[in-house]
Amino acid sequence: MYTNSRVIRLRQPGQSKRAERTRNVLVIDVGGTSVKILATGQAEHRSFPSGRTLTPRRMVSRVKMLARDWTYEVVSIGYPGPVLNGRPIAEPYNLGRGWMGFNFAAAFGHPTKVINDAAMQALGSYRGGKMLFLGLGTGLGSAMIVDGIVEPMELAHLPYRKSTFEDYVGRAGLRRHGKKKWRRYVADIVARLIAALEPDDTVIGGGNVDKLKTLPPHSRAGDNANAFLGGFRLWADDGSLPHGRGRLKRRPPARTRAMTTRRESAADAHTA
Repeated sequence: MYTNSRVIRLRQPGQSKRAERTRNVLVIDVGGTSVKILATGQAEHRSFPSGRTLTPRRMVSRVKMLARDWTYEVVSIGYPGPVLNGRPIAEPYNLGRGWMGFNFAAAFGHPTKVINDAAMQALGSYRGGKMLFLGLGTGLGSAMIVDGIVEPMELAHLPYRKSTFEDYVGRAGLRRHGKKKWRRYVADIVARLIAALEPDDTVIGGGNVDKLKTLPPHSRAGDNANAFLGGFRLWADDGSLPHGRGRLKRRPPARTRAMTTRRESAADAHTA
């Protein structure tokens, strides 16, 4: 499932499709303010508050209690931080300590896959091609999927104005600057990232996407419920993930578009 880089390849040759289809999955979406869970066959998710006192051991205990009447065989965890080889490699900013090196599979007593939370929601939002996902929440989550391969990213801490992207469009930036300025910063940052990364499809998700009056150009709104779909897809090898190639019409690179525009303008001037 996980390679030595942070790229996540979703299909492995030789896996039994029949075995994957019959698995009941418990999906856990760990956030800075709450933890949400959903299992295969359940209609509604359940949740409990998180915060700076939530350690991984307490999280597991609360999840087990909350899901005690659900049946599951495997677990997917969306983690609010960088993940390498299925393990957190940094402590979360808004939670308690102890996440690095914690053995989630042993704690739950079931096979467990851990993925960056933005990557899990991106996986649930994916329709094919090259997709950029940006999550507006406590911070700025980010991930890309290219032809079915997920690459969690850490775009939040790239420099922007006097600080970083996250400082302007995360929850602290929203409180500090107010909605009007925050919306302008979101539009500007999304435009910069689309220009730099040239995705076919851009999804804006996270808990604060509803605070946008209008979506930035060339983007669509994600649904937080897609995090659960992404968690289910982590264990799926039955074609439930769209194949990327040919699904979306690719936008030409910015340089190509500019050259085309110049050629068209020159042709119009010559005709005139």
